[in-house]
Amino acid sequence: AERHEGTKTQTDMLIQRFAKLFFGCLAAVTSGMMYAVYLSTYHERKFWFSSRQELEREITFQGDSAIYYSFYKELLKAPSFERGVYELTHNNKTVSLKTINAVQQMTLYPELIASVLYQASGSEEVIEPVYFYIGIVFGLQGIYVTALFVTSWVMSGTWLAGMLTVAWFIINRTDTTRIDYSIPSRENWALPYFACQVAALTGYLKKSLNCSAEKFCYLLVSASTYTFMMMWEYSHYLLFVQAVSLFLLDSFALAQTEKVYEVYKIYLFSLFLGYLLQFENSALLVSPLLSLVAALMLSKCLQMNTKKGTFISRLLKIMHIYLVLTITVTLNFLLKVFVPHKENEHLLKFIEVKLGLNTTKNFTMNWLLCQESLQAPSQDFFLRLTQSSLLPFYILVLIICLFSVTQVIFRRICGEPLKETVKLEDGRIGERPEIVYHVIHTILLGCLAMCLEGMKYLWTPYVCMLAAFGVCSPELWMTLFKWLRLKAVHPILLALILSMAVPTIIGFSLWKEFFPRIMTELSELQEFYDPDTVELMTWIKRQAPVAAVFAGSPQLMGVIKLCTGWMVSSLPLYNDDDLIKRNENIYQIYSKRSAEDIYKILTSYKANFLIIEDSICNEVGPVRGCRVKDLLDIANGHVVCEEGDSYAYSKYGRFCHEIKMNYSPYVNYFTRVYWNRSYFVYRINTVISFQS
Repeated sequence: AERHEGTKTQTDMLIQRFAKLFFGCLAAVTSGMMYAVYLSTYHERKFWFSSRQELEREITFQGDSAIYYSFYKELLKAPSFERGVYELTHNNKTVSLKTINAVQQMTLYPELIASVLYQASGSEEVIEPVYFYIGIVFGLQGIYVTALFVTSWVMSGTWLAGMLTVAWFIINRTDTTRIDYSIPSRENWALPYFACQVAALTGYLKKSLNCSAEKFCYLLVSASTYTFMMMWEYSHYLLFVQAVSLFLLDSFALAQTEKVYEVYKIYLFSLFLGYLLQFENSALLVSPLLSLVAALMLSKCLQMNTKKGTFISRLLKIMHIYLVLTITVTLNFLLKVFVPHKENEHLLKFIEVKLGLNTTKNFTMNWLLCQESLQAPSQDFFLRLTQSSLLPFYILVLIICLFSVTQVIFRRICGEPLKETVKLEDGRIGERPEIVYHVIHTILLGCLAMCLEGMKYLWTPYVCMLAAFGVCSPELWMTLFKWLRLKAVHPILLALILSMAVPTIIGFSLWKEFFPRIMTELSELQEFYDPDTVELMTWIKRQAPVAAVFAGSPQLMGVIKLCTGWMVSSLPLYNDDDLIKRNENIYQIYSKRSAEDIYKILTSYKANFLIIEDSICNEVGPVRGCRVKDLLDIANGHVVCEEGDSYAYSKYGRFCHEIKMNYSPYVNYFTRVYWNRSYFVYRINTVISFQS
């Protein structure tokens, strides 16, 4: 009878586990799908997308987004996929006088995958290319949300945490994702894979994990790490931050060393494979990630080859962190000396200027420093997070976890071993390696977000996840009660009650306050229409010669390339020295330079038409020193008494104003052929008449 009861109990437990897993997975997948549908609906309402003509739809892609989508269009038009890839890797039809490997330079692997899927699935007869493209991106955002849901579920043990994560993510959408501004941007393609990698890594670091689950997590970490690296040129920097988190986790002996080093091997494999498949991308060889992982492997060999218990062994353990950092810096320096690379030197200069270690009059550098995403976060950002109750709960959870981790580290220094299994009544949430990893990771990402507002899109999703995990975790409440030495009420019972009650109360308050706003947002038609740009693109397609080359601001050139297919003289890209120089030179059309100077610049790039934008020429920016014309005047030395320094004043008027006057010498070099309220198009004369 006892055996029968025992079997029945085991069966009941298995059924309960299966039901919990089934409903949790269903909730995770449903959340992701609903978010994808929400994004699609919002996009339709914002741009009135389905009722637009193709040209009007394409205008909604701005700047670098337009370039990415234009290459997707080109791949679909190619006679074969192989021919399309060849034309992209030997592209001489985009930028005048320049052949570029667009796949390598712009990380076009997402477009390659999208075009293959579109053609292989036979979607040509079912759905338009633009809907297929943005549909994949929205689908990936759904996977992003599902991965965050699963991460908080794995950490807390309840899928209520996943639901709260998703709610906070959607409510704080302006601070968790950039999907509203630029759908094709690399991070929108890449970050969902990183979220999957973090979810798999969270499971992999857990102590109580069976063999098959561990293998599954390991394979998922491997696949998602490599895919993430292929999708975004800056992915290895984010993986470096993760590697530092794992290094600190291992240094304090809070995780299984073997598991951590398996993840390091995944990094090495992904870097090696990425280097080969990204046309021998030297940026991966000189990346800090490779130097750090190589240093960690080397330091491990040194420790393994030293007899345990010896003085040198103990000394190496004490010096471990210093040793690894020293080897990392040395390796990185040597690699940069011996490996030919163009690894974002402008990025290092930018960091110098940003930290106040240097000053510059360089136009591009100052223009980048003026971008909102590269400024420190505004007070509004913290206010929004506080209004949705996310920031207060995140700080509470982080403080409790951080104190618990500090206690554990202190115990380890004193020689006390970690418990194999941490029970709820122990109140030691800081002994769980996956929790420690997330605490370190979120602090490192938070430090980056405090410096640059653009980094908030990496940090805020994990703020949502960590805050939701904390308030739904009985272990966290139990850890707090252990410190408070609560005796009036049974602490375990109270922890279980609070882990259900607090997220429920938060959920209801969020539903009451923010659900009506979201519904209003989806019901409003925010008609986006730009008739001047539509007219300009229509004129170019009808009137301009097929072989014409256009010059103007890089952002406008991206749209022209997408909407018309005509060649341009510059692109809105800042990862290539030649393109940066082109952008600086062509922006001179908004400076105080002579007609002859501008003519020489434009003809050096074989430009046939020049487009002046009224919005830049007559820009009235909120920050006076950040307007394009102000930055050009500083770079050219055309400013009088700027912050105590005296500069020579230019004897020429501002070119974009003077050219509109139609007097000599401007009419000798340029002939106006089209204009509307926003744009003035001039043909660059090949035969010049020097009549005054």
